[in-house]
Amino acid sequence: MPAKNGKQFVDRINLAKPSVWFRGEQIDGRISDHSAFRGLMSTQAELYDMQVQPDYQDRLTYVSPTTGDPVGLSFMQPKTKEDLEKRRQMMMLWGEKHHGLLGRSPDYMNTGLMAFYTAAELLGEKEPRFADHLRKYYEYCRENDISLSHAFVQPHASRYDELLEDGSIESCAAQIVEENKDGIVVSGAFLLATQGVTTDEILVYPPASSYMLEEDNPRTFAFAVPNNLPGIRWICRESLSAGESAYDYPLSSRFDEMDTLVLFDHVLVPWERVFVLGSDRLSMRLFSESGFHTHCAHQVLCRYISKMEFTLGIILYMAESLDRGSLPATVEKVSEVIVHLETLKSLLLASEAGAAPDRFGSMLPDRKPLWTANVIFPKIYPRMMEMIQILGASGIIMIPSELDFNGEAKLDMDKYLRGSGVDAFSKTALFRLAWDLSSSSFGGRQTLYERFFFGDSSVVVSRLYQSYTDKEIYIGKVKAFLGQKDE
Repeated sequence: MPAKNGKQFVDRINLAKPSVWFRGEQIDGRISDHSAFRGLMSTQAELYDMQVQPDYQDRLTYVSPTTGDPVGLSFMQPKTKEDLEKRRQMMMLWGEKHHGLLGRSPDYMNTGLMAFYTAAELLGEKEPRFADHLRKYYEYCRENDISLSHAFVQPHASRYDELLEDGSIESCAAQIVEENKDGIVVSGAFLLATQGVTTDEILVYPPASSYMLEEDNPRTFAFAVPNNLPGIRWICRESLSAGESAYDYPLSSRFDEMDTLVLFDHVLVPWERVFVLGSDRLSMRLFSESGFHTHCAHQVLCRYISKMEFTLGIILYMAESLDRGSLPATVEKVSEVIVHLETLKSLLLASEAGAAPDRFGSMLPDRKPLWTANVIFPKIYPRMMEMIQILGASGIIMIPSELDFNGEAKLDMDKYLRGSGVDAFSKTALFRLAWDLSSSSFGGRQTLYERFFFGDSSVVVSRLYQSYTDKEIYIGKVKAFLGQKDE
């Protein structure tokens, strides 16, 4: 199947029937009918429908080098700067559709898998078959438009146990418990597995510990499997979609990406789906040398920009409806958002302008602008939510429901809740949107998610600092000015 449409996406997820647990009960029936997944799946279906629409198909797909069919453009290995531009335009189209609110829109993991695929030769240093497995899996995903979730992180208890060497307690760290002729048997738990229930498959790739570097470590592996294999169980968090009304819950009813704890209980992973086995060194090298973080950061920056544009629009509309657009305090806040938005746009273009071919033939965006954006956005995003709260004040608290406008109080609300140039029903819709983004449970999850998207602040800052190769150049400028020479 080439690039799929929305119905094919929904049908495929419904047919999979993974073992999903929600609020203490196993879900029985079609996932797309369940209130915790219905809105998100409808939104995702709209993204996939765009791939087959005449107005978008040429911008969202490219010709498969294998079959000649149209396949998702986010799977494409960029080999020129023009390819990077095409990929950026594709990602911006989807980003504008979901307003940057889907951290795990399909193009994220499509891009990540592509990065791993380009560096597959690294895996052949230990066993050529693993490199071949990864190449074939990438092609399978590309040609069948497979949607992917991923699990890199283990629960705290698992990570703590992994450090224990005295055998005082039985470790619950994820590990290979058996190898046989059919594959490896894995047990353990992972999170966050965002959208794992509403994607076709999951890529499991716990990062190797930098201080171990074993070559036969049962806790080091990478593989990808369908989400419905025997022994896989999904434990969902609370749904953040408090209701289905798009008026009352304009964002959570459409964009709540379910996060899960995924449990592997003696799951048999077929050999052809195993990419890394035991080698800490190769596990670390595939992550670092494939450009995974760089390619994904290019996609994420496109999403950041879409989200900032949407947020700026909310702030501007709120200021207009409150007749505060010309107040100095408002101008200062809005200008602050504009400065950061235009900075991110410039960083995106700079990453493409400074791109260069890597050793695997990919046109790799310049890391420095991307890492800089990764430092900026998690800091400015909570600040933007604060701006919405300060600007809206009590208006974000007192927000009637859609049903209230159909009741006896409608005339009073029409009189007292109207804004400057906007009727009460429309103004309330805007403020419900502002509440859902900045103050609801959904909004809180969005802020927390962005704060840790690429790791905590120390990890993100260190990634920028360690990769910043111009430090010695700038020190050299100062030494030259002082008339000093390197010894």
